[in-house]
Order: sequence, then structure tokens, then C-alpha cells
Amino acid sequence: MRFRPFSFRRNFPLLLGVACLAAALGFPTGAKAAAGWSARFDGDVRFYQLTELGVLLVGTERSLYAVDGERGEILWRRKNVRLDETDIAPVPGTDILLLSLESDGKTRLEATDILTGGALWRSDRVRGSVMQMAVDTEAQRLAVVLVRGARGKSGDGLKKHPVTHVFNLVDGEELWKHETGEVELMPAAWGEDGAEVETNFTLDNYHPPLFADGRLYLFYEGVTSFDAPTGKSREREKFRVNEEGLALTEADPVFDERYIYTSGRGRVRAVSRSDFEVAWEAKDVGLAPEMLLAGEGATLYVRTGGQFTRLKDGETAERGPYGVSAIDTTTGKVRWRYKGADKGITNLALPDASTILIADRDDLIWIDAATGKRRAKISHRIERAAFVLVNERGAAVVGGRNEIAAFDARSGRELWRTRHTPPGRGFLRTVGAIAARAASLYFRYGGTATSVFGGVRTVSRAATALRWSGLSARNTLPGLTSLAAGAARQEITRRFTPYGIAARAREAANFRLPNMPRMPRVGVSDLPRPSVRDVDERLLDRLDPASQLARLSRFLWRRERLAALRGQWMYYYTNLKTGGGNGLAGVNLNNGRTERELRLEHPDPRFTTAEETGLLYTSQGNRLHALTLDAGGR
Repeated sequence: MRFRPFSFRRNFPLLLGVACLAAALGFPTGAKAAAGWSARFDGDVRFYQLTELGVLLVGTERSLYAVDGERGEILWRRKNVRLDETDIAPVPGTDILLLSLESDGKTRLEATDILTGGALWRSDRVRGSVMQMAVDTEAQRLAVVLVRGARGKSGDGLKKHPVTHVFNLVDGEELWKHETGEVELMPAAWGEDGAEVETNFTLDNYHPPLFADGRLYLFYEGVTSFDAPTGKSREREKFRVNEEGLALTEADPVFDERYIYTSGRGRVRAVSRSDFEVAWEAKDVGLAPEMLLAGEGATLYVRTGGQFTRLKDGETAERGPYGVSAIDTTTGKVRWRYKGADKGITNLALPDASTILIADRDDLIWIDAATGKRRAKISHRIERAAFVLVNERGAAVVGGRNEIAAFDARSGRELWRTRHTPPGRGFLRTVGAIAARAASLYFRYGGTATSVFGGVRTVSRAATALRWSGLSARNTLPGLTSLAAGAARQEITRRFTPYGIAARAREAANFRLPNMPRMPRVGVSDLPRPSVRDVDERLLDRLDPASQLARLSRFLWRRERLAALRGQWMYYYTNLKTGGGNGLAGVNLNNGRTERELRLEHPDPRFTTAEETGLLYTSQGNRLHALTLDAGGR
């Protein structure tokens, strides 16, 4: 069935009814725990992934489903397809889902409406699985990075040539493409006790592409920039981006009004945004996995050394030298270096303009941001500390896999401490993966207050920060330091541009439901009509126009809430104190109380949460379960 737009005047009574319905529903502004549900599919659940709109994508051996994450209703189903998780990729800031489909030995890339399953456009000129992407909705450009044959044994050290395709986001016209040299990929999973397993490989060990200033940046074999409309190379410096066999050992680039700052080969470079010439280069900085711009951008703080995921077995490795450097962004001169950190240095946290916080294996350390002198040092007593955060009360929170503690940011006095030890039985790797997954869920939302005060910038407004990597869906890196360092850059933005049925519904209605978010206008008449072949069980087709609008507005409301949400809870997989058994304990990072407990005896390591609806999703066999996060009570 083809979606047919309807006019505002002809359907005014229906639209008035929708407005009344929306008002009756109230579209609450506070979080409210949704009722749990369970859904059965046509085979064992191979993967599931939650999108920005609250739609769950569920893959089995035979089908791909889109499910309303709040209610458990099947929105649509595509039969007779066997997809891996690396074959699907939601385009950030839009309602588009990319599918990499194979048929008769041929591969095509299809841009699909997440809410209906209908194809918006197709391209038969691509090969491989979607690994990463960047989006510029203002210029209507989409850069997709694909890799062919990215499957093997986890210990193989697989190397491939990623290919970047740049498309017109509206109609799928390919503008240009670029093949990268051979780079090492990262396994999506590892076996028990170092055993090799057959698995997909990913580009999770690299930072995703980035659109800025009408150019596209790639970070796979150094730093390369291209003219976004034409693909003409403007800047290219080849170097080994990551230290051999480790993931994300160099920093994501940061921007201010003048320069783009990149790291690599032990150096930090400032590249002019006006002419793309190198303005200065700070040498002998060391391994630099994190950079932050503070205040008015006068100082660039660089963390050197840290904890990284080892590609061959998924274990955490430490590399130094460990410390912090401050670089003058005008001259490139290193103002000071702090070298007093020990092994296992965590991410940087800036509670105010004059203070830098780091933790190492033993201590929480306060550094004067102007001089680099250590102000204070206290023992945090956290086993294998992985991150430092600043909570909503301004306290420094140090955490690891099993324990978390908060300290007064001025006096260093311990405010609270909570420990939740993982269950001792079962496969250690599986338990470890579940524990890592539980803790990593917090970073999906950018943190309670993130790790920096308001004066710190990571990506400037002039850069288009809509980016996607499969890591955002998996979040299973054993080391949490990289996730903590990238939390402020991975949060969901408020920018949202619909291209599918949501865009047509808005144009047809020409009004906003109560609390429905404002969305930028798109040339809807120029959009291709979705093709619905190969798609079954389209829920929206069974609804009248008024009910369609009400349902669509609720998806958009949930997306708006997600963009404004900041996580409050760090989850631990443990033996529950209330009611017994194994499950998740949710610790409120502002007061240290274990306010949530959810019994979960046999979770799979892929479970995820939707904080905006208060649900946790986990699968078992051919069923997917949605459980209320406040089960067990406060």
C-alpha cells in the first residue's frame, strides 16, 4: 500500500480529533516507567538494536523486524532476508535506516524509512557491510563507509580496504567514492579464555568520518580531507592512526573557529579551517587519545597514555607515558606537562575552568589548569579505575567495573562509595561482557553532567557532528575509558530531519501536536515515494490518518525526550540484595544509592535500555523481552 498524503482542509475534523487525543494523552514531560512486554519472532533473535526514534530493529535467521520499543507492536517486517548486525545502520538525526542486502551474488544499499520499512532509494554500486557514516543534513550529504568480507576468526588480525561512498541524502545519487589503503579491523566479539570465535569484524577501532566546513574528514590511515561535493583531496597525511593491535589510541579531532586539531605520530597539529594549511605542530607529545578545548579556546588539554582494548583478545592494555599536556592554541607551544600519573590513567574531567581531574591506578589527582602543578592527591581505592565524571552536584565520581565512589571536588573528602561484585559462577568472559555492557549503557546518554563544565568544547557549531559507528550500538569495549572520553561527542543531538512518512505527515497536517518537537523543513515534494515491496505487516497502513499522526507524534516526542535526557544511573551486574538472584543494580551517580534493581538471571550480553520509557530489552531464543527498569523498587 502506498502512503497517500491528505490535505489539512479536507481532514480538519480528523486533525482536530488528533489534537484532542494528544491533549488527552498529555504527552508527559517526565519519565514514566512503561509496562513491560514480550514478543515472539519467526526464529531465534540474532541481534537487536535500538534507534533514536525508539524503534527496535530485530534480526532473525529469516526476517528483519521493526518493533515499537514502548509497546512491543511490530511496525513492519521484511521476510526472507538474513542480515547480520553489520548489515543495518540507522542514519543519525534522521528517520532513515540503511540496509546492505545481498541477492544472487549482488549487493545493494537501500535507504529505508524506519517507521514503514519502505525503500526511499537504492544503490547497486556498493559492496560490503556498513561500518560507519557521517551526515550533513543541511547540505543533504551522506558519507557511508563499507567493508567487504569482514568476517573471520577473532584472533586473525583481519585487514581490509574500507570504501567511502558519498551520496545525495534525498535521492541516493552517488557523488563520489574513495578507497582507503589496508587497515586493521576489530572483532565484534571474542571467545572464552582467549579462544578464537567466528565473528564479524568492524571499524570500531577508528573514529568515524566527520563533515566540517564543506569537507569530509577520514581518519583510517592518518588524516585525509576531501571537498565534500566533488571528492577532491585537499589535505592528506598518512600515518598509523592506532598503535599496533590496540583500539582508539589517538584522539577524535576537536575544533574551534580557527583550527582543526588532530593527533598522530606523537604530535598535535592545528590545521587552518580557512585555507587548510598547517598553522603549527606540537612535537613529542606522545600517544594522545583525548583532547579538550577549554574556556575561549586558548588552551588545548591533551591526555597522553591510557587504557585501550587489545584487538586480538578484547583484554585491556595500558600504554604510556601517562600525563596531561597544555598547548597554547595560538602558537602551538606546550605550556606545561604533568607527568605524575601512574599506570591506567583515566579520561580527563574539568569540573571548572581552573581545574583538571584525572585518576590513575591508585589516586584521584587535582591539577591546576593554568600551571600544571598538582593541587591535591587522594587515594580512591577503586580497583582498576576506568573513568572520572562530574555529577550534577559537582562531585568527582571515580568508577571501575565493580565499584564507584564520589569525592568532594574541593576538599577531596569521600562522599559515598558503592560496590557491586559480578556473580562468581559461569563463564568469566560472558560475565565480564555483561558487566561491561551494563556499565557502558550510562555513556549512551552523554552522562549526568558529562565530564566537563560548560566552557569546554569538543566539536564547534560550525562542524556537522552527526556521526555513527557500530560501536554506538554495541558499546561492548571492555575498557570504559574510551567510552567516558567520547561521551560528550556521542550524545543524541536535537537536530532531526525526517525523510519518510514523518515528513509527509507533517506537511499534510501543517500543524504541531502538543509537545511535538519542531523539525526543520524539507522539500517533501522532491522526496521519492517509498517502495513497499518485500515489506509485510505495516502497522501504520492499518491506522486511519488521525491515528497515524498520533502514533508518529509519539515517536517524535520520544526522540525529543531522548535528545534532552542525561543518564542518572550506572548499572552493575551482580547478586541482588533485594529478593536474591542475579540481575542489574542501578546506582544513582548523584547520591550513591542503589535505586534500581532488576532480576535478570540469564541476560544476553547485547541487552540495552531505553531510559526515556524506563525499559530494558533482552532476548532469549525467539523471544524479546521488555522489562521495567524500576522492577524491584527503590
